[in-house]
Amino acid sequence: MAFRDRLREILKIKETPHRIALSFSTGVFIGMSPFLGIHTILGVIVAWLFKLNTFAIIAGVYVTNPWTIVPIYTFSTWVGVQCFGVKQIIPKIDWSTITFSKFINDLSPLLMPFIFGTLLIGLLSGIVSYLIIYRTIKRIR
Repeated sequence: MAFRDRLREILKIKETPHRIALSFSTGVFIGMSPFLGIHTILGVIVAWLFKLNTFAIIAGVYVTNPWTIVPIYTFSTWVGVQCFGVKQIIPKIDWSTITFSKFINDLSPLLMPFIFGTLLIGLLSGIVSYLIIYRTIKRIR
């Protein structure tokens, strides 16, 4: 389903513009969060806990998909690296003696920038998507 088709379906939801925009933007935040692999489950749980629209949340979650996840996570990690002042973004890895645990250990300096960056970019994207969806629904209705 293309983004425009998803947007049309969101516009048909019988709820207030605020609740639809809040649901969608919450989904965007969840989709960009560092919890890779559980975005959909987390979206359904949050929708149930806060009585938000499940379809709108899942539509927001799927803004991050197989085609967008690499650029989103790369940019988010870069933002985190800039905020944390990490000097060497790409760690030196000795590929001749690499093991999985050594590889994870070599990437560990990027873990906190990754978490911070994805949460920050997710929050900003959620705010922007709330404003766009809210204004779009108000204008169309």
